[in-house]
Amino acid sequence: MRRLGYRLSAYLLVLGAGLLLLATPSFTQDSTSDQNKSDVEKRLDTSAKVIDEIMAVPDKAIPDKVMKDAKCIAVVPSLVKIAVGFGGQHGKGVATCRDANGRWSAPAPITITGGSWGLQLGGQAVDLVMVVTNQQGMDHLLSSKFKLGANASAAAGPVGRDAGTDTDWKMKAEVLTYSRARGLFAGVDLSGAAITQDKDETRILYGKFVPFADILSGKVQPKGQDAEAFLHTVRKYAEEVHEKTEMKKAGLVSQGSVRG
Repeated sequence: MRRLGYRLSAYLLVLGAGLLLLATPSFTQDSTSDQNKSDVEKRLDTSAKVIDEIMAVPDKAIPDKVMKDAKCIAVVPSLVKIAVGFGGQHGKGVATCRDANGRWSAPAPITITGGSWGLQLGGQAVDLVMVVTNQQGMDHLLSSKFKLGANASAAAGPVGRDAGTDTDWKMKAEVLTYSRARGLFAGVDLSGAAITQDKDETRILYGKFVPFADILSGKVQPKGQDAEAFLHTVRKYAEEVHEKTEMKKAGLVSQGSVRG
């Protein structure tokens, strides 16, 4: 009886070891898959999460009207300070613009450098979202290099998903900025900051160098699941509201069901 118990224990031990070996390759494969992602692919994923998290706080979110009328949207996760006492910042992100048919373009890698922090941030890294509000601002972005405050005016954007915006907010700034530090919403002064195409990460994402204007004007197809996921997130907030508004005008939905 005792010998039978030993044999049963040995059998269960071997069976457990076999199951563990079968499970291990799957775990290793998932970890390796994540590690094999390029920095720009990870940045696309993080940028989508930044938009979702900002829009999830109704009283601090980007207004629906701002998103609906946006010409371009750029996200820079973890913008970091590179100087002490007298400003300066650096970050990498991605941008997308509406093409001639109103569709969102493939994402273009960008770099932002310079500018000033503002004392309220206390040196923390921030997640930054920039919304280009008009054609002039979009033209500046398509030029692949421009300075905020010099070539294009920038201002902290109005907040609140359902907030009413000033009738002349489009005329006040070509770029509206939204920034967040560790979950807290805080202002950041981008005067003097330069936004340029990140050529190295463009080559990594598309396998070759593609001009900034070609990507953002819709001449290039999105590449990879992370790019598609980022664009899906942008469409969720920038196009769904537009569709509901058009349906409301046509009398196809009630006032209560339009609220996004």
